Amino acid sequence: MAFEPPQRLVRALGETQRDGGADWLGRLPELARRAVGLRELTVERVQAPGGRSSLVLLVRRADGTPAVLKLVPPWARPGSERAALTHWDGFGAVRLLDADAPDAGEGVLLLERLHPEMSVRSLPEAKALLEAAGTLRRLWVEPPAGHSFETVAARTERQAEAMLRSAETDPEAAPLVEAALAARAELLAAPPEERLLHGTLRQSKILAGERMPWLAVGPDPVVGECAFDLARLVRDRVEDLIAAPSGAAITRRRVKRLAESLDLDQERLRGWTLFRAVESGVRARRVGRPGDAELLLEFASWL
Repeated sequence: MAFEPPQRLVRALGETQRDGGADWLGRLPELARRAVGLRELTVERVQAPGGRSSLVLLVRRADGTPAVLKLVPPWARPGSERAALTHWDGFGAVRLLDADAPDAGEGVLLLERLHPEMSVRSLPEAKALLEAAGTLRRLWVEPPAGHSFETVAARTERQAEAMLRSAETDPEAAPLVEAALAARAELLAAPPEERLLHGTLRQSKILAGERMPWLAVGPDPVVGECAFDLARLVRDRVEDLIAAPSGAAITRRRVKRLAESLDLDQERLRGWTLFRAVESGVRARRVGRPGDAELLLEFASWL
């Protein structure tokens, strides 16, 4: 099966997995060929620009039904994504179509076809935030008994360690890193609830569907408090916030409005928004995206 992976995916793998990324990209044609054959699929095309952590093929099943074949590298935790989608069973999220596939352990998922050209981000900002918040509310369910999902505490511990190392060589970011780590420590001292979370939800990851108006895709699931999940949504369209003369005030109003719309504690949402923005900012600088880092760290300074 001959195809070129989207450049967005190639660049992202170069940033985050310089050793394993090239090997996985080299094996992609064979992985795709095997997955297509097992499911008796017909490939239409590669979805581009696609995501930063997976290859997405638009396909048709043997009966002509449109679907999506997603191939995910092992470090992107495809097993967790599969487990979360199975647990949600299409409620608020894209539906998994091959729960018992023989190659499930190889990072292959067959999903219902949504409309990738139409995301919540295409809506006016106020409407987009409302729809995104409603999608999150549906996803926040009790995790399955005996689950093996990563916890917010464990994920942010790894991130905190990387942030500290970055701060040692980046004195400009050090005060924000210190504030973010202090907020994390306080938040983890008494988490209010434990839910299955999407983990990386933003407006572009909520697509139009047929059976429901909007469905989430691409989870990196984690178990913890809901404010952690909502925090990523607060900074959506960050470039517009930075460009606005009253960006800081808009950000504070957004925190308040989102917290109230989902009955969450405003200060907890502010704290997790700070932590996640600083973590993303120092990581962007570490992998050579200084423009993104500048935007994110300026945004974090408003919190």
